[in-house]
Order: sequence, then C-alpha cells, then structure tokens
Amino acid sequence: MEYLILIAGFLVLAVSGNYLIEGSVSLARHLKISTLVVGVVVVSFGTSAPELIVSLQAALNGHPDIAIGNVIGSNISNIALVLGITALLLPIPVKSNSIKIDWPVMMLSSILLYVFILNYIIERWEGAILITSIIVFIYWSIRSSRKKTENNNSIDKPKHKLYLAIIFIIVSCVGLVFGAKLFVNSSIEIARNFDISERVISVTLVAFGTSVPELVASIVAVFKKQMDISIGNIIGSNIFNVLAIIGITSIVTPISNIDKGIVNFDIFWMLGISALLFLFIIPLKGGILNRWKGLLLLISYAVYIFLLFYLRK
Repeated sequence: MEYLILIAGFLVLAVSGNYLIEGSVSLARHLKISTLVVGVVVVSFGTSAPELIVSLQAALNGHPDIAIGNVIGSNISNIALVLGITALLLPIPVKSNSIKIDWPVMMLSSILLYVFILNYIIERWEGAILITSIIVFIYWSIRSSRKKTENNNSIDKPKHKLYLAIIFIIVSCVGLVFGAKLFVNSSIEIARNFDISERVISVTLVAFGTSVPELVASIVAVFKKQMDISIGNIIGSNIFNVLAIIGITSIVTPISNIDKGIVNFDIFWMLGISALLFLFIIPLKGGILNRWKGLLLLISYAVYIFLLFYLRK
C-alpha cells in the first residue's frame, strides 16, 4: 500500500509543479519583476512548503533530528541531486545575479546555521535572527528587480490574467504540500521497515521527498525554457529552508538535542556542496551548469549517501 501512496504523491507533485511554473511566470510579468526573482522568492517558497510542514510537525512531536535533518538533507539534495539531474537533461545558463547575490546569501545563511547548531540547540532568539534575515532578503530582491525592469521596455505579456496566475500558484502550492506529505509519509513507513534511524531517514528519504517539488519545478522550468526559475528555485529554496523554515520552527519550539552526526558530518556536506556549486557557475559574468558538472553533482550526492550508510554500520 505504501508504494501506491508513494506513486500517487509523485503524480500530484508533477501536476502541481507544472501549474506553479505557469502561474509564477505570469505573475512575474504582471508585477514587472524578473523570473529569476520569482524563482528565488515565489517558486522557492511554494516548493519549500513541504519542508516547513515536516520540520514543524517533527519539532512539535519531539523529533529534532527530523526537523533539522530534513532541511540540511534537502539543501544537499536540492543542489547535488535536483540541479544535477536538471543539468543532465539540459545545460542551465546562470545569470550574474545568482552568482553575485543569491549564492552568497545561501552560503552565509548556511554558515550561520552551522554556528547556531554548534551547541546542539537552536534557540528562539536565533530563530528570530533567521526570520528577520529572510524578510530583508525578500524585500531587497523584489525592490531591486522592479527598479531594473522599469528601465526595460521588452517585457513579455503575461500568458494568464493576474487573478488566474495567483490561483494557479496557491492551488499548486497546496498540491505540492499534499503530494509531498503522501510521498514523505509513505517513504518513512518503507524506511522503518528496514530499521533505519530517524537521522538517516531525515537526511535521505524525508529530504528527498520534500525536495521532489523542487525537482519537478526545476525540470518543468527547463523544458518551458524558463532557466532563471530553475536555478533561482534551487538557490532560493535553500535560502528559505535555512532562514524561514528553521527560523519559524525554532520560534514555535526550540530545536534541541540535535544529533552529533548532523553537526559533525551532514552540515559539512551541505557547506561543501554549496561551495562546489559556486565553482561550477562562475565566472561572474554568468556561467553554465552543463552536463558534466551535473554528473559530478550527482556523483557527489551518491558519495554522500554511501558514506552516510557506511558510517552508520
């Protein structure tokens, strides 16, 4: 039965991802902001909704390893797995904004998370700092994008009316949350049948399940030739995962008793793969995430998963 629920969850995610991109592109054109900013802000927020729900539920139910491991594992899989698969399908051109602004914000937020978890707990005041940071980042991203597009007369007309674009986004986000919940719950049940620890479940199956929306959205964006949304979605999702999800979760309830494996192993992989992405998308004028780089990202993810299961023995 779990396998049927797994498939059903994936199908819901696929359909929702398609309409999320449709609505987001139209919204960007109505608001006269770039699709990159929509990818970083709107799409990434929608695709990060499953991580938020999973982390909140886990923290409230006394499962800190799933709450924090879900975010760290999701950030690893977003770059190494999702971008790796997407780049294998079609090389992704990267605009300078992603390199000069969005990647540094992602990296700094990841380092900040590392500093916060060194004492194996994330307090409410630390969560408040994370939430304040994401609010400032969103405000600045939208404001700077609108300034640039005001001077650009070659803005495409939106495919859908504004109200319809908003409906697409809202319904799609709900679909992503519902589909991810089906996917994650069935994945956990399957994993528990094989006697896998909560930490390993959180950074692998749960993280992969909550990253499926990003995978679907990125692949759909690539085939719709919306490359800015593809790369912006991943970097933006990682920023949201750390600043918004960990921030909101730790404000609701401090995340305590964090597993040493997360602090001493998993987060270093997250930082390392984030740094690897930077090397792959330079020079500063804009790089290309081509197929061989996508393959290397996938290999790095395979090595991480191998070591994760090897070291638990």
